[in-house]
Amino acid sequence: MKKLLNKTLTAFTIYALVVLAASVPVYFYLVDSIWLSELDEHNEILANKIRRGLDQLQLTDDELHQSIALWNKTQPGSRLEQSERPLDSPDSTYTIMHRNTYPGHDEVDRFRGLQKIIAVNGKTYQLNIETNVEETEETAAALAILTFVFFLILVIGFLLLNKRLSVKLWKPFQSTLAKLKTFNLNAQSNITFEKTDTLEFEELNQVLNKLIEHNIATYKSQKEFTENASHELQTPLAIIKGKLDILLQQEVLSTRQYEIIEDIHKALVRSTRINKNLLLLAKIENKQFPENITINSSEVCEQCITALQEHMDNKQIRLEAAISSPVNINCNPALLETLINNLLINAIRHTAMAGTIRFSLTASGLTISNSGTKALPSDALFKRFHKHSEDNSGSGLGLAIVKEICHLHQWELVYQFRDNMHQFSIIFK
Repeated sequence: MKKLLNKTLTAFTIYALVVLAASVPVYFYLVDSIWLSELDEHNEILANKIRRGLDQLQLTDDELHQSIALWNKTQPGSRLEQSERPLDSPDSTYTIMHRNTYPGHDEVDRFRGLQKIIAVNGKTYQLNIETNVEETEETAAALAILTFVFFLILVIGFLLLNKRLSVKLWKPFQSTLAKLKTFNLNAQSNITFEKTDTLEFEELNQVLNKLIEHNIATYKSQKEFTENASHELQTPLAIIKGKLDILLQQEVLSTRQYEIIEDIHKALVRSTRINKNLLLLAKIENKQFPENITINSSEVCEQCITALQEHMDNKQIRLEAAISSPVNINCNPALLETLINNLLINAIRHTAMAGTIRFSLTASGLTISNSGTKALPSDALFKRFHKHSEDNSGSGLGLAIVKEICHLHQWELVYQFRDNMHQFSIIFK
């Protein structure tokens, strides 16, 4: 990724380069126009000088004829010939390419010419003067090279200035960013940003302060709700459960009354479990757990399997376990145990009698598979209270809790159905 100032500098550099490239033909046209204008003026002055010089000599016709012949022979850049054109004929300027007639120059050059009618000794002559304009291209090329050199100096200067100024100009932003990176909502401490004289950064800091204050207030409110709900809901549920246990111990209950109380007791147990799971989800989302530590996950897996072995035996489920040891990972021990239990209970609950569960733990991840008949809808698999079977004994929150625990530890959770096996894989990162 590129820095912001480098992106703008790149755009400015490309724009300047395009302008420079477009300026080269403009330079040539401008210099060429100036040169041609100056040469036209030079040719006009030279023609008038020749005309006055011939008039001042007051030569005879023969002397004039000999002088003109000598002039045409010794001056290759000009030619004087008698003409029938009237004296008031307009002057003509032109540009022509031909071989250079000056001694020592044999290449083809460009010439600027003037064709003018003059009068000498009462006769009209056509004077042609041609002047070399080859220097125009060289001048334009020199200007283009010089401009390109200054362009390079300008770009190098921009790069150096950009590097030095970016450190100073973006220092308030870098300070704000560093404090945001270290901000921990669990600490519930506000951030004090440095004062800056840059309007945009100051407005950013003010908006961030308001946002952080709002988040801290919301977090406190959610935490208080979690704590209050844990205390206020668990107590009456425990009381109701106790009263039902007392009723069940009464000998005067009829069969119908006993069945009703037993149904109420089951619903109450399920409500208590749902309440605990919802509170656990809220605590996970609010990150209300101690810091992670490095633990041997192999031992945790074996303990969870041992605790649930009886449930698997009751359904005659065959367990195929492959646990590498030791597998040390950095996580919260209580949440890891909850994750493994939820996946195992989910596998036991949804495995048919005499089915198979495969448990695999390696340094790269954990995989729990159970036999099944068809794939589950992956889009709603980890949603709260979503049930993918007719079994109502669960709370519908087990896989949602697994997903939140993986998200908290930045693990990848993947579901696949292959070879008639539901496979839940957790990839440690």
